[in-house]
Amino acid sequence: MTEPLTIAMPKGRIFEEAVQLLREADYPLPPEFEDSRKLIIDIEEAELRFILAKPMDVPTYVEHGVADVGIAGKDVMLEEKRDVYEVLDLYISQCHLAVAGLPNTELDPVAPKIATKYPNVASAYFRSQGKQVEIIKLNGSIELAPLIGLADRIVDIVSTGRTLDENGLVETEKITDITSRFIVNPVSYRMKATVIDEMVTRLEKVIVQKERVI
Repeated sequence: MTEPLTIAMPKGRIFEEAVQLLREADYPLPPEFEDSRKLIIDIEEAELRFILAKPMDVPTYVEHGVADVGIAGKDVMLEEKRDVYEVLDLYISQCHLAVAGLPNTELDPVAPKIATKYPNVASAYFRSQGKQVEIIKLNGSIELAPLIGLADRIVDIVSTGRTLDENGLVETEKITDITSRFIVNPVSYRMKATVIDEMVTRLEKVIVQKERVI
């Protein structure tokens, strides 16, 4: 039996859109695939194994070779800087990284505090602006930080802007656009080049067809 190609996938919105993309690329994923609560799912007829992980962990699994390939947001790639090949922009889960805060408030001129789950990205961005800031690492509910006086600004993902709006925050600066990327372990790419290249080609074909429709 051929060893399956192991794919690390993030739970949530990216997972749902990536599964749809794989189906459109003619990979036989069963209808109940999205409803499974398993963390490792084998699809024998497609010779695929899926590892379901937190978004920030996907590049780690791929870098260490427990997954051959993975699907990760560009935000995670910028933050984690893992030793993997980024081979294809899937153009799914489109959003952007932004700076946000309470309206009509200025940054502390001495040492503004920035709350974020992207400390590396935030530090690099403010350095590029010639600003020295104090980074406060949070793992969730980032929007809370300005409301309780923990931080002057936040750096976070913005999709529709609804969460910011509902919490009385406004976007002040856009950092960069974000989409999900297909990433590959360098060793796996040498050992399983044929099957990985086939997957990239099939996904790329679907992406191109979608762009033509748009």
